[in-house]
Amino acid sequence: MTDLLGTDLVVFPNFIAHDAAEVDLVRQRYPIRGKLVGTALEAFDLGVVQGRENLAQALLLRLLTPIGSLTALGHSAYGSRLHGLIGQRKTSALRNVCRSYVLEVVAQEPRVEDSAIDVIFDPAAETASSFVFTLVVQPRTGDPLGVSLEVGL
Repeated sequence: MTDLLGTDLVVFPNFIAHDAAEVDLVRQRYPIRGKLVGTALEAFDLGVVQGRENLAQALLLRLLTPIGSLTALGHSAYGSRLHGLIGQRKTSALRNVCRSYVLEVVAQEPRVEDSAIDVIFDPAAETASSFVFTLVVQPRTGDPLGVSLEVGL
């Protein structure tokens, strides 16, 4: 199942990103076998994420990337329209717009079913200028997967 969900570089270490400083590639130590049998050397390499964690990271990246920003790389449809919520007044109607933008992202991801299982907002965790939600999707293989995100307005 891990192979079906893919492998990629770690971009969100521990899936915690409070500001742009947390969104970066992380070097990790990996043991490398030397020529002498049983001798382990340490070297730095880029971290990787696999399986369900890779899918969760891919969904977060797709949600946080403004749609159209990768057009020059040949990926004009990649991303979301969540950035369009910035500067708007928080209302229940805007929450529904946010939900529709999230559902558009789910439809773009080929490793999950075309519609989300649920988009659950958490008003208690929100601020006057943010939405907090958990997106629950069904991967094409395995159990449902939830990803939480706070979107600042």
